[in-house]
Amino acid sequence: DKSCRMETTTSFVYDNDGDPCTKNEVKFTGAQLLPPLYSLVFISGVVGNGLVVLILKKYKKLKTMTDIYLLNLAISDLLFLFTLPFWAYYAADQWLLGDAACKIFSGLYYLGFFSGIFFIILLTVDRYLAIVHAVFALKARTVSCGVVTSVCTWAVALLASVPGFLFNRSQKAEDRYVCSTYFPMGQDLAWKTFQTLQMNILGLAVPLLVMIVCYTGIIKTLLRCRNEKKKHKAVRLIFLIMIIYFLFWAPYNLVLLLNTFQSSFGLNNCDSSNRLDQAMQVTETLGMTHCCINPVIYAFVGEKFRRYVSLFFQKHIAKHFCKSCPMFHSETADRTNSTCTRSSGEQEFSAGL
Repeated sequence: DKSCRMETTTSFVYDNDGDPCTKNEVKFTGAQLLPPLYSLVFISGVVGNGLVVLILKKYKKLKTMTDIYLLNLAISDLLFLFTLPFWAYYAADQWLLGDAACKIFSGLYYLGFFSGIFFIILLTVDRYLAIVHAVFALKARTVSCGVVTSVCTWAVALLASVPGFLFNRSQKAEDRYVCSTYFPMGQDLAWKTFQTLQMNILGLAVPLLVMIVCYTGIIKTLLRCRNEKKKHKAVRLIFLIMIIYFLFWAPYNLVLLLNTFQSSFGLNNCDSSNRLDQAMQVTETLGMTHCCINPVIYAFVGEKFRRYVSLFFQKHIAKHFCKSCPMFHSETADRTNSTCTRSSGEQEFSAGL
């Protein structure tokens, strides 16, 4: 379950008096905190990822495989963000959009989540090839290859999201309508275990393994290069990507494991169940904010992207507010040329691709 946006069905948990465990405090906290947090994530994420899409289409013209992956990563984040206003209203009130919308938005939520993870993996492999296997990368890192692998990635992400489309539905619970996960009778434990393991394996274990393997090779290659300034800048960026991803998503995956296997950890009591639900709310919201960080760590840290953004604001935003300022009417030519060779692979990496 995505407990931040869906009802947590824990009627099998009882308090010390043998009464069913209630979740009133969890629901109240979610209704107060989640809508503004979701709104903040939505606004900042749409602005950041929207700028990435705009810059890639208008200035970079999608000329490299990296551009293709960055565009798809931004689209997957926007797809994920598109569902947040609906979950924000749901957290504050109840689900009023019906059963079909519940299935669609739940599935899109998972599709955006998995596709974003997979394109981060592809970007990691792309940078590994560009720096460690530069000669092979000249043939492999083409736009057509980027398009084909992107289509395959969306297909795999859609397949991973099928349970989200199938097992979520809207129905009335007590005095409000909910949009929640309901697995087939007698198979709920098996499906819940599968979904939790899927989230942890595809959403945490696999990307971390790929990052460790690829960035280890990248660091070894960079340590042999002569340009100390660019080398240290690229190494810092590598660790920043790894640490931020782990910090944002590891807490949620850990809490998800504890929530799924409550009895195994001795947490199948009312107090522990309430604490786990509150922890799910906090950690999932933290994980959601990672899609706002992606434009920063994958694009705006680069000098070229910063210059493109500055050029865009000068030509299309600032000059409309300051028509008498001559500086905003001057054209800025792009003379930066990023190449992909063994001697300059670290330059491409640290220059923002």
